[in-house]
Amino acid sequence: MQLTQHTEYALRILIYLSLQEKQKRSNITEISECFSLPRNHIVKIVHKLGKLNFISTIRGKGGGIQLNRDIDTIFIGDVVRKMEANLEIVNCEKPVCPIIPVCQLKGILNQARDAFLQTLDSYSLSDINQQPQVLLKLLQNHTEQDK
Repeated sequence: MQLTQHTEYALRILIYLSLQEKQKRSNITEISECFSLPRNHIVKIVHKLGKLNFISTIRGKGGGIQLNRDIDTIFIGDVVRKMEANLEIVNCEKPVCPIIPVCQLKGILNQARDAFLQTLDSYSLSDINQQPQVLLKLLQNHTEQDK
């Protein structure tokens, strides 16, 4: 199973925001530059993360983006489920597979997917954020190299 870039970038954004000081608001440009990602993608993902209540977004002067919840309440499995449009691993209906009535493959793959998500459910942003100073330094170094 491979996550879409949309979900991967959402996780990166959440990690970035988790490293910021509590009251600091970040902006789309700094996040885009930090990860060398297209600004347009970040705009769409930030919008969706806001709708899903993972982050708060404030427009205008003095506005910005910040986490809407504490980092130990944002679970990776929850983010993946909400960001991925489709978690179905195989589609036996298109084209219709002739062995559907007796095939066990889809059930096995779904069981593996559920185990994958269950593992992700046991980790929150705080688990990723174990070395915040190291993470910040790596992000700063990456941003400086791009300039």
